[in-house]
Amino acid sequence: MIDLNRLSTEENNKNSKDIELQDSFEILRRINDEDKKVAFCVEKKLKDISKLIDGILKVYNENTRIIYVGSGTSGRLGILDASECPPTYGVSPEKVQGIIAGGKEAMFFAKENAEDNREQGKKDIMSMNLTSNDVVIGLTASGRTPYVIGAIEYADSIGAVTGSITCSENSELSRISQYPIEVVVGPEIVTGSTRMKSGTAQKMILNMISTTVMIKLGKVFSGYMVDVKTSNYKLIERAKRIIMETTGCKYEKADMILIEAGNNVKTAITMILLNIDKETATKKLKKYDNNVARLIHEHTDKA
Repeated sequence: MIDLNRLSTEENNKNSKDIELQDSFEILRRINDEDKKVAFCVEKKLKDISKLIDGILKVYNENTRIIYVGSGTSGRLGILDASECPPTYGVSPEKVQGIIAGGKEAMFFAKENAEDNREQGKKDIMSMNLTSNDVVIGLTASGRTPYVIGAIEYADSIGAVTGSITCSENSELSRISQYPIEVVVGPEIVTGSTRMKSGTAQKMILNMISTTVMIKLGKVFSGYMVDVKTSNYKLIERAKRIIMETTGCKYEKADMILIEAGNNVKTAITMILLNIDKETATKKLKKYDNNVARLIHEHTDKA
């Protein structure tokens, strides 16, 4: 038996009283009032979020993968965050991945019973040839989803870094995760509908995790996405703008150097700021693990 009364995600919200009798504006106002609370709840957990990120960076190497595991809304949010990392930061799809209880079909069609299979969670994460280089983050609002717990238990057993994002206190998932994050957002405006405030909180935290990791890995310089892939006209123009903004050069020079750099934004920035050719810039970037921010800041400090 599952005691739902113990889960804050299943409590009734006083702000929901007679909500079905209200006009559209009043319903929206109440939903918005609840949504406003989420960022403050996340703010209280910034230290826990930073501990997970530092744990990831401590072990991160060329073989590391970040894998989100969830079911339902939580699983879909993990896949969403993972799918947005390649176009935003130029990483391969293997570096950040998401798996969901019920498989790919569960992204579009509810498979509610899939979350109850603890053994399947273990099997699905095992099928990814998990190693101690990897990071596995469990996502579940309740903190009790068997599928996610099975995956995290296996990840723990082989020495992978494990984290979790839940919206309940003292959950089973938190107890078995090395870096638990518990952001209690309170009852939903529709009781138990954790795709709302709980989902918003999880989305915010996932954004924080992937963005901060990518920043620390050198995917961002002065707030710009310097690993942008120049795969269409819009992105080529964005690349030129990034070069112009980070180096102070004119459009014509950005256009010319980007071509010389083989459409690699980091190489172009390095060529301009350090006044060197492509070959030298490539060698310097390699020496700094392709982290253009660290390369430029260190050379600037020495100058």
